[in-house]
Amino acid sequence: MSATIVPENNLHFPVLLKEVLSIISPQDGGTFIDCTFGQGGYTKKILEYPKTRVIAFDRDHKSSLIAHKFKSKFKERFEFYNKKFSEMDTINSREKITGIIFDLGFSFDQIKDSSKGLSFNYKGKLNMKMGCNKFSAQDIVQNLSANNLEKIFKYFGEEKNSKLISRKIVSLRKHKDILTEDLVDIINTTKKNFTRKNKATKVFQALRMIVNNEISELILGLSKSCNLISENGVIATVTFHSIEDRICKFFFNEISNIKKVSRYLPINSVEDTSFNIIKKKPIIPSAKEIKINLPSRSAKLRAVIRKDKNKVDTQFIFDRFKYLLEIENLASKL
Repeated sequence: MSATIVPENNLHFPVLLKEVLSIISPQDGGTFIDCTFGQGGYTKKILEYPKTRVIAFDRDHKSSLIAHKFKSKFKERFEFYNKKFSEMDTINSREKITGIIFDLGFSFDQIKDSSKGLSFNYKGKLNMKMGCNKFSAQDIVQNLSANNLEKIFKYFGEEKNSKLISRKIVSLRKHKDILTEDLVDIINTTKKNFTRKNKATKVFQALRMIVNNEISELILGLSKSCNLISENGVIATVTFHSIEDRICKFFFNEISNIKKVSRYLPINSVEDTSFNIIKKKPIIPSAKEIKINLPSRSAKLRAVIRKDKNKVDTQFIFDRFKYLLEIENLASKL
């Protein structure tokens, strides 16, 4: 998936493509995992180098159609799984993994697909299922309590008006099924202040994240990737909002040499780590790229490189973001 589309031309532009390629170095060959294949932007560029191979994942079944074309062209150099990337450890591969790429956005094709219900610009049922889902956004707004809806909007959408919006949803659903346009109307009549973004953006983000278990997916994906990647291999993430970037930043800092250590501890008490952060600050798109592809403006690229073969205990990330995982779990019984 990739939030990398120019809507006016319906063209596909993988965000920070040159920067990602410069970090993972496909010119040197190797096997790469593209965790969010989408329309194949990163995969295509990697496979332009003759000594490369790509194992790709995408939960959206429509990506299988594009993957079929890649398979026809690249044969044994390309392998596709219509699965969530959190299942990357289930594939039967003994290859050394040179690079793992997570592009955590989604494409304009997915937004304009009214059946997915991702956009607040379309009327009809709330859906937001990206594939391999157990419930929809409709199930959430029709069944969860006002208190649980408030938690979702507050922590997953960082929505300041989450309490009032949740109460209005519960009040309206007593009389009718809430459609996309109903939810947009509730949000617009609740949020009076002017904002550059559409007023519904944060609530829709929160619902999409819950429906697709995006927090647990990311945490599981990162956790598994650091023990799949080979020595000298690179893990790269491209994030598009503050919650997922916060998770990636924390995870990379913890497994690398960038840690906040008390100044009162002796130098030799600092624990050795299995990874190095490639750049301390995230790489962001250039002004030129943003001009060509406006959705790229919020993208942040972070990456680490593996130093050794030691197994990494990743329980720390589950503990750190336990509160988000618990909120995500509120919809598990739907």
